[in-house]
Amino acid sequence: MYQSILSPTEGIYKEKGSKFLAFAYPVETEEEVKSYLEVLKKKYFDATHHCYAYILGAKQEKWRANDDGEPNHSAGTPILNQIKAKNISDVFVVVVRYFGGVKLGVSGLVNAYKTAAALVLDEAILLTKIPKKNIAIRYTYPETKEVMHIIHQYDIQIINQEFDLFCQLQLGIPSEKLNIVTEKLAKWIYQS
Repeated sequence: MYQSILSPTEGIYKEKGSKFLAFAYPVETEEEVKSYLEVLKKKYFDATHHCYAYILGAKQEKWRANDDGEPNHSAGTPILNQIKAKNISDVFVVVVRYFGGVKLGVSGLVNAYKTAAALVLDEAILLTKIPKKNIAIRYTYPETKEVMHIIHQYDIQIINQEFDLFCQLQLGIPSEKLNIVTEKLAKWIYQS
């Protein structure tokens, strides 16, 4: 089990005329990260910087920090360190900066981005997540009732679904249920 955030949160920090708008999102994929970033860049197109960091995975195995033109490690790294300090994963934090006319210096930038990230993460409601293993299944339409019964019985997450000649589902199965569920769905499992 690991901690993440329940829903998107927002915060604001001001320092010497500069505004730092902070946003935190629950995410599970880099595609979600890109999508949220695109939305923020369109909405705040006139901002000076869109700095961010994210951590993904039950073991925090994927992460990235981006300074978006600020001096090296003055923005993305402080944001990343706040996520690490909370010991959470599957989270994306963006701090949008509007320059206020006064240069903050590297230490001032580090403090501002760190503070903005801490503020937005302090607003977030934490939740416990159970690591999941993804599997793909393929079945015929007449088998739908049987498959759906197993999915509902074991509270399995449907990540993606396609209905064509065959029905195809991408499922997220909690680790502790993996053996029993894969046994029940064995005849439909395939490598996607």
